[in-house]
Formats: sequence, structure tokens, C-alpha cells
Amino acid sequence: MSYMPFGLIYLFSHFFYFFIFYVFPYRKKVVLANLAKSFPEKDKKERTKVAKEFYRYLTFLLAESIKNLTISEESLRKRMTVRNPEIMDRLYEEGREVLLLSSHYHNWEMLITAQNLVFKHQAIGIGMPMSNKFWDKKINERRERFGMKVVHANNYKKVLSEQTTEPTATLILGDQSPGKDENCYWVDFLNQKTAFYFGAEILANQTNAAVVYAVIHLVKRGHYEIELKEISASPSSEPYGKITSDYISFLEEDIQDKPSAWLWSHKRWKKQIPDNLAEMQSAHEGRFLKRFGKR
Repeated sequence: MSYMPFGLIYLFSHFFYFFIFYVFPYRKKVVLANLAKSFPEKDKKERTKVAKEFYRYLTFLLAESIKNLTISEESLRKRMTVRNPEIMDRLYEEGREVLLLSSHYHNWEMLITAQNLVFKHQAIGIGMPMSNKFWDKKINERRERFGMKVVHANNYKKVLSEQTTEPTATLILGDQSPGKDENCYWVDFLNQKTAFYFGAEILANQTNAAVVYAVIHLVKRGHYEIELKEISASPSSEPYGKITSDYISFLEEDIQDKPSAWLWSHKRWKKQIPDNLAEMQSAHEGRFLKRFGKR
């Protein structure tokens, strides 16, 4: 299917939309529950409209992700551009390492594949391995064919330490559901208490890499534009939580601007709020401040 023209693959996506929304709803209860909690100000009709738009987006995303497996470099360069590349260009000229924080908003798979083409930095992507080792290997081979280096959470330090010839830009999709409660950063996000990974902020303080937020905007079907926002040029001088909070604030603003472009089928709020949340957060902050010698 990946070798078919975009138009033909999109044609299949229309049938798929009808199938996963009306015939065998894909995680429809999860989607509607997430929307209800995130947008209590919207009535049921408005949330259903967003849900339908989301499923349209999801089927187009699937079509584009299939095509992305074999897309040519020329076509990819036309379909993924950067609105304000001067931010990354400046950091590259300064020899600065970069943490590129993004999310599951619009076509993140195309961003992963194109990152090494649109920025001068050596592209590195941190992710969790897929449960199926065969598909994990195959998908990552496709993601890496234009120079991106995909690493897993258990070996990224080794890979980063080996990159000594040119500055790197490490892509982290920071909106996934995190692991252990004691390592989470809890905030009010989309009208509910939400746990976020704190690993990007820790990595930023370990390396003093510049932190840049990257949001993907839809220009027209199959064509996207990356907008960059610099979060911090000096993470080691930032107070606890500032980098993570800024990322979350940018993400929330983008979701509210175009809710259908975010991955609502993800069970983002499956983690229960701990009874001792205040105590846990205080301990989390204390460990961070002690580790990096901050006050």
C-alpha cells in the first residue's frame, strides 16, 4: 500500500473512517471520555463534532504514516517544512546540543522521518521499543533512512555520548503517559490533574542542552509546517519545573486551538492521582534540587 499514490491511499482512509467510527468504533468510549473531561464547557454536540474530526484526522494520519514508510526524500522535503528555521540554525552555529520537545499532534511520524532533513543538527529520537520486536526493527529502519537515529530509553545515554562530531537535536514526544508515580510531574492540564514525564527536564540539566518546543501545523492535506519556540537556552539556570511547565503550557494552547489534531484515543489519564500527591511532589522537587545543586 505504501507504494500507492497519496490520493489512492487517502481514498481508502474515507472507508476506514466510516468503519472505525460507525461500524466497529475504535476506542470511542476513551475518546469521548477524554473530550468530556478536557472540555467541560462544550456540550455533547460540540464534543461529538470534535470526535468526528479527530477520527477523520486519525484515518488521514494512518494513510500518511503508511505512505511515510516509502516516501522519497524530495517529496518529504516538500511536505514537511519549517516556519522559523533561524532558531535551530543559530543554535547549530553556536555548537549547541538541542532537546526538541514535541507531541502526538498532527503527523509526528513524518516529523521523525524528516527531522534530519529539515535541521542541520544530527537527529536523534528517544522512544520506547514496540512489544513486537520484528515490527520495532522494521519501523525504526524506515524512520532512520534519512539519517535519524532512533534510540530507546535504556540506551540513549550511550548513543548521545558517542555523538561528538556535530551537535545533536534529540526529539522527545513528551505527552505520553509516564511510569512510576514518584518520578512524575503533576500539573493541571486540560481541566484535570495530569502526570507528565520529567525526563526531558532532567536530561536538559544533565547536558545543559538548549530546549526548543516544536509544534506541527497542517498547511493542507499531507503538507505540514513546524513552528519552533525556544523554551530555554540555559537549562542549568532554570528553576525546578520551569522547562516542563512551559512545554505543557505550549502543548495545551495548541490542543485548545485545534483539538481534533491531538491523539485522543490514547489512554492519557489512566494513572490514578496519588493520595499523598503533595508529599510526593515535594520529595520529587527535593531530589531534583539536591541532584543539580539548586535552591
